[in-house]
Amino acid sequence: MAGSNPQRERILARVRAATADNVPTTAPAASKAPIFAEIPDPLERFLRECAANLTEVICTRDSMESAAACDRVLQSLPPGELFFQDTPVFRSWASHVDSARTVRWSSGGPPSESTQATFTLAHGFVAQTGSILSSSLCGGRGASIVAPCHVVFGTTEQVVADIDAALQIANHDLLSASYVGLISGSSRTADIEKILVQGAHGPLRVVVILQAAS
Repeated sequence: MAGSNPQRERILARVRAATADNVPTTAPAASKAPIFAEIPDPLERFLRECAANLTEVICTRDSMESAAACDRVLQSLPPGELFFQDTPVFRSWASHVDSARTVRWSSGGPPSESTQATFTLAHGFVAQTGSILSSSLCGGRGASIVAPCHVVFGTTEQVVADIDAALQIANHDLLSASYVGLISGSSRTADIEKILVQGAHGPLRVVVILQAAS
């Protein structure tokens, strides 16, 4: 046959003959052994990973301490607009906002480019990586990336051990979300001469107000 290569066919025949007996007839069973070591204290691990990620965590004992923590964060922010996910807890916190500030709610649209800080809830916190499980249901897609400061509120009962547990939450509760993501600290890049720059393509500052489970 035109274009045939007898030498090539002989080599392929020998390869097929040599490997015929080694081709598995069934797929190997998936290993059930854990990839990473068990995390005995998820909260301690979460706090440690957040410190490494340059995420600020304010631990509070109750709702009054959480509101006070919010006040301290507000006082540290420069003048400008604030954006809140429209929830009862943030409605209460926003009552303490200086009247000179503009407050925008997620029920009224996305944050503007002039927003100084966004305040949202979280679906969970990942101890393994110090990450925040967020989605478009937490105030919209732009709530976690538009402002230079992102403040997240949650409770210690939302801390899960690893990413697998976080993905289970996403698969069970967040199927209607148009965006699901894990936030591991402030945005950063070291592309230029390996010099770390924070706030490259999102918040320069990430703050978690973590209230003890009641």
